[in-house]
Amino acid sequence: MTRLPHPIPYQGSKRGLAPAILGVVHGRKVRRLYEPFAGSAALALAAACVGVSSRYVIADSLEPLISIWRSVLTEPERLADAYERIWSGQKAGDTDYYTKIRDRFNAGSAPAELLYLLARCVKNSPRWNRAGYFNQSADNRRLGMRPAKMRREVLGAHRLLRGKTLAVSGDFEATIAEAGPDDLVYMDPPYEGTSSNRDSRYHQGLSRERLITVLADLNRRDVPWLLSYDGRCGDKTYGSPLPAELGAAHLELDAGRSSQATLNGIAAVTVESLYVSANLGTPVVRSKTNDKQLTIFGLHD
Repeated sequence: MTRLPHPIPYQGSKRGLAPAILGVVHGRKVRRLYEPFAGSAALALAAACVGVSSRYVIADSLEPLISIWRSVLTEPERLADAYERIWSGQKAGDTDYYTKIRDRFNAGSAPAELLYLLARCVKNSPRWNRAGYFNQSADNRRLGMRPAKMRREVLGAHRLLRGKTLAVSGDFEATIAEAGPDDLVYMDPPYEGTSSNRDSRYHQGLSRERLITVLADLNRRDVPWLLSYDGRCGDKTYGSPLPAELGAAHLELDAGRSSQATLNGIAAVTVESLYVSANLGTPVVRSKTNDKQLTIFGLHD
């Protein structure tokens, strides 16, 4: 898989794991691929690159984020121009500029403003207050992705997804309501370990109970699905395994060393869970290699 464009820098993006996630599909050709918790749409971009499907639906509950994707799909040059104007207005050491753009975005929700905030904020990790406003601080060590590079990323994503992708803002269950047995649904929702209480990393949480109900409904409709949900870092485990009655295979994928643990002086590897619906067949399990992007530890006991 060649290097893929990624215009939306997002902490937790499945960019690095996308080849391993798609690898369990066994080369299956699908009618439509749904990514209802799109974020950076890493899986849709990877799938479009290798031709998993000819139709894609990317969705998110955060309307301004989907507005970015609509701009990528329909007016990429205009989005890149708007980003360049915002980026070029800043100066090193001017901490007030970022705050002004953040305030302007919270008042009007322009997609290029959110794109700038995501590129410039601490760890590329958005935070939201209880009123739903973006409140993450700027990373003052850098100015964010340069306009020329952002333009390449935006235009690259446009070329991959144009003419075959629908960008939808709304609830994930409504987004996948029309999915059928010939489709594939990939979900990367807020994890159980961060959804039991309100977590500012997510614009909107998701209860474990509701997720399980939706997965059971997908099984009833014979819709194939993949789910990235919880995992472990070092000796710490996040969340509980999904109920056995869902019939899903549980794989563990090596996501590499945890950057947060490294900052804390701990060499801990992050392992993410991937659940594979039974109607996709038994996953192909690769042995561990030196390429973390292609590593699958194996079926979970």
